[in-house]
Amino acid sequence: MPAGGGHIAIVGGGTAGWLAALVMHRAAARSGKPAPKVSVIESPDIPTVGVGEGSTALFRQVMQELGIDEAEFLRETGAALKFGIKHAGWRKDRRDYYGPIDDPNALSPAPTGAPRNWLHQARLRAGKDIAGAHLFTYLMKGGKSGVALGKDGTQTPLSPYHHAYHFDQARLGRFLASKAVGVDHLRVEVAGITRDTETGNITHLTCKDADDVPVDFVIDCTGFRRAILGQLGADWHSYADMLPLNKAMPFWLDHDGGDIAPYTLARAMNAGWMWGIPVQDRMGCGYVFSDAHISPEAAQAEVEAHLGHKITPRGVIDIAPGRVKTAWSHNCVALGLAQSFLEPLEATSIHGTLVQLLLLTSTDPADLVAGTWGKARDNYNQTAAGQVDDFAQFINIHYAGGRNDTPFWADMTAQGITAANRDRLAHWAAKPLLPSDFAAFPGNLPHVEEPLYAPVLDGLGLLPSGPAKAALGDDPALRMAARKTTERLTAEFKSAARRAVPHHAFLTSAAPAMEQA
Repeated sequence: MPAGGGHIAIVGGGTAGWLAALVMHRAAARSGKPAPKVSVIESPDIPTVGVGEGSTALFRQVMQELGIDEAEFLRETGAALKFGIKHAGWRKDRRDYYGPIDDPNALSPAPTGAPRNWLHQARLRAGKDIAGAHLFTYLMKGGKSGVALGKDGTQTPLSPYHHAYHFDQARLGRFLASKAVGVDHLRVEVAGITRDTETGNITHLTCKDADDVPVDFVIDCTGFRRAILGQLGADWHSYADMLPLNKAMPFWLDHDGGDIAPYTLARAMNAGWMWGIPVQDRMGCGYVFSDAHISPEAAQAEVEAHLGHKITPRGVIDIAPGRVKTAWSHNCVALGLAQSFLEPLEATSIHGTLVQLLLLTSTDPADLVAGTWGKARDNYNQTAAGQVDDFAQFINIHYAGGRNDTPFWADMTAQGITAANRDRLAHWAAKPLLPSDFAAFPGNLPHVEEPLYAPVLDGLGLLPSGPAKAALGDDPALRMAARKTTERLTAEFKSAARRAVPHHAFLTSAAPAMEQA
């Protein structure tokens, strides 16, 4: 054990860096061994790029575990609530659909003989959309929050499920930094590393115009630069063959005076798609596109024609979808954009960071700095790689709606869907989509499984009713129970959404903390 408990250095601030600091510091404090020091080392000269970001529900769960008050978070960051995604124009017929992030099947456990997602099967069997069986769909459509007001003015949560958030990365990073009590913060530029000649482990970070910093374990949160892991020879695994969008044009828009939508808008465009992420004071937007199908100038013109007014892009960013092949090399782990990048369609970036942090802290921080992690490093690398591979396949399947009205969509329909996804779609055309189709994620941590796949595949028109009829079998009592349960829940969800406080009103009322029901 290094003297004094050792030192875990997180290089790079931002969302990934400060989340790593908070989670690692909490894990170190709970360790039964001498707690290592945790520090964040970030350059004062690295700007924040990007316009708006979304989380998954895991972010709220981790915030609660860290003791961060939701009301303060909303006030200080200007964040907004997110209940899912509205997908506009992704289908061949260009109809919209919603991807809610709650799961009604967990509210009414399936009876004996029925699949766990029996309510989804009942909706499909009746020829109705899966999203219509979700409370979060009605909150999205109604522009509502997740609470209702009682007669005494108190707020009552309408769902046991965690919602997600939209936020501006720079504000979020500053807020998380303010909560990192006990974490050292050094504002210096890391210029290089010194390694042990025998083990190859990093022993010191060399800094520009500052003393070297001794380290025992390093977390690289330097984004696309991969300033630390890159010096250890990190190889890149590209997803360009399945995710061909390689440019992003971010920009801000003012709110139009209406309510603040509690969902991410993902609008299909001629050569990719445009995101819309509402925060309290403005809308973060961007066009992710393939420059093999459209030029940046034509992309801007397309956005302006759609919006009916000029925009001011914050540049055009080169993006390379993929991941490092080995996220944990020697005594260094890459997190956030240093580990992987995917188009921001399903908020996989922060979710992946949090899951990887929870996996990392399953090894005692004292063991991380001592190098006594055993097989944990190999297991971590395999799990982190598989996680992002699954994310990439999930994003790829969003393009399977059959559009062929522009060269980009024709190419995606003809040859852009992966062989693995084509095989799965063929299977689900004949067999029901079941939770058992997805392997459990290590640690039972949240992952892209049936509750997320079902609304997307159904929204794209890829889940026929026949397999759902087979899933519920020939038992009339089971079919009736499924029908009555979905009808009851749908009526309750519609009623709850009518009673819910409007999203904008909730955000502007100092956003009292919402506890889970």
